[in-house]
Amino acid sequence: MTRDRLCHAEGGASFAEVLVAMALTMIGLAGAMGAFQAAERSLRTGTLATRALAMAESRIEAKRAARWDRLLLDDLNHDGVPDLVMRDDGAGGDVLAGDGVYSGSWDQDGVHLIWTVTPSRSGSLSASGHVFLEARAVYTAGEGPREVRVGTLRANPRFVGSQ
Repeated sequence: MTRDRLCHAEGGASFAEVLVAMALTMIGLAGAMGAFQAAERSLRTGTLATRALAMAESRIEAKRAARWDRLLLDDLNHDGVPDLVMRDDGAGGDVLAGDGVYSGSWDQDGVHLIWTVTPSRSGSLSASGHVFLEARAVYTAGEGPREVRVGTLRANPRFVGSQ
């Protein structure tokens, strides 16, 4: 009998032990899959945030580099031909028609970009000593809409150095 008992003890794992091992493995795999999904969602949100910031900064730099008389024209595809004329019409990113704030907007890769040019004097842009340039990039993350804002002042070269 000792010999039969010895052979039976070396027979391997029981069915219950195999089920417990499989259940623990499945719980571990489910946790790992959840972690990968959370990491992917975080990476997607970070990518959108980076894209939104880059688009806003790019639009501000394009406005800073533009000639003063072409400040309200935008060449979005960089082919040398203006694609958009900024307006003070209460549409797009402009809050109120006739308020002196010129705006333009553009959608690309999940980001809605709105940029504005606000002269220091209402009326003619050429009579303003400076303008406030602002770009807002809106994107949707898992928690809802998010926004990135970038702004700067730009002096009218006609008035630079004069008193």
